[in-house]
Amino acid sequence: MKNKNLTNFIKDSIVYLLQIQMYSIKIHEMRNFFMKKVSLIARIFICLIIGVFLGIICKNLDIVFPIRILATLSGLFGNFLSFIIPLIIIGFIVPGIASLGGKSGKGLLITTIIAYISTIIAGFLAWASGQTLLPKLIKENILLSNGGQAIEPYFSVDMPPIMGVMSALVLAFLLGIGLSKIKNSTLLKSMEDFSSVVLMVVTKVLIPLVPIYIGCVFAKLSFSGEIFNTLKSFGIVYLILFSLQIIYLLIQYSIAGIIKKKNPIALIKNMMPAYLTAVGTQSSAATIPVTLACTKDNDVQDKVADFVIPLCATIHLAGDTITLVLTSMAVMYMNGNIPTFSMMMPFIFMLGITMIAAPGVPGGGVMSALGLLESMFGFGGIEKPIMIALHAAQDSFGTATNITGDGAIAIIIEYIINRKSNSKTEETEYDDITEAV
Repeated sequence: MKNKNLTNFIKDSIVYLLQIQMYSIKIHEMRNFFMKKVSLIARIFICLIIGVFLGIICKNLDIVFPIRILATLSGLFGNFLSFIIPLIIIGFIVPGIASLGGKSGKGLLITTIIAYISTIIAGFLAWASGQTLLPKLIKENILLSNGGQAIEPYFSVDMPPIMGVMSALVLAFLLGIGLSKIKNSTLLKSMEDFSSVVLMVVTKVLIPLVPIYIGCVFAKLSFSGEIFNTLKSFGIVYLILFSLQIIYLLIQYSIAGIIKKKNPIALIKNMMPAYLTAVGTQSSAATIPVTLACTKDNDVQDKVADFVIPLCATIHLAGDTITLVLTSMAVMYMNGNIPTFSMMMPFIFMLGITMIAAPGVPGGGVMSALGLLESMFGFGGIEKPIMIALHAAQDSFGTATNITGDGAIAIIIEYIINRKSNSKTEETEYDDITEAV
């Protein structure tokens, strides 16, 4: 009898274990489907909506513990994010600057300078627009920081970063510039490996968990009653944001049209396949083949397009700059702070450099900028996830602005290079004539 009971127990245990394994496989398959088939912005939107409704329900029922659990999770993730920011800065910037400096030719220098100038102009355009419009539109919002202080987490784990953000930036610039002058550097190879590790953490850990992080933060905001004012302001910011991105593309192609002696609208029309592809992929790097073809359709020389477009896909992020400058100003206004010119000017110049080294992957721009936002503006556990959410919601169009602008940059670079070449040819001919005389 005992043996029979033991046998039945073993059989039942095996069945239960198999069922658990089967359910775990199904959950894993559902997770993979969700991660692969559902875009990042869709996941962020879903988690945001869930967080908002959960916060409202808990507030109406006067239940605090679910929000405290979410506050604990968001605190842990926020501390980990603060820890890894200096590593992201070093991992992205050092190989980026070193690889740029290791390439020869004046074309690299000219392209980098033009891309940086374009990024800076985009930043100051966003600042001027934000300074004019945002105070009138979001001045009545309640402080975001008040909503974050209403709920205390159950516990927290301190994860101090290995160095400060500014220290990481200075170290990254020194190492990047230094390694660009050393041929076959072992340290550069090590930094490239380190960059791969950091990029893997960003793409495999941070980005997948960001929607949950944002959902937790918005649950706290909705529980404290601040959410509707916040979302209303977001809508206003997006209207300004998309308008600025279109205006900046028109400015870029107006300059390119004057140089090329072609209709700017016709030039932009030829770039539309690249724009739409970028909207779908959310990646400048993935859109390079289409951007190349569109740029050549605008009668840009193959040798110029083949060099400029892949390079600008990495270093020219005017669309992201517009987004980060405008949204950071909006968050500061929501928080009761006034973004002055003296505050924004160094941020824009540093952001331009940071964007050069940002990876051409979805979310790469905002992840690279988090360190600057934290060190220069004091953005913390509430502001950083809001910045990530704001950036992610427009990432498709920001990327499309980046790569469409690359086509205009290619036209400008072609003009400069051809002008220099013609000038050198004329000088050579003059010297030959002089020698003959």
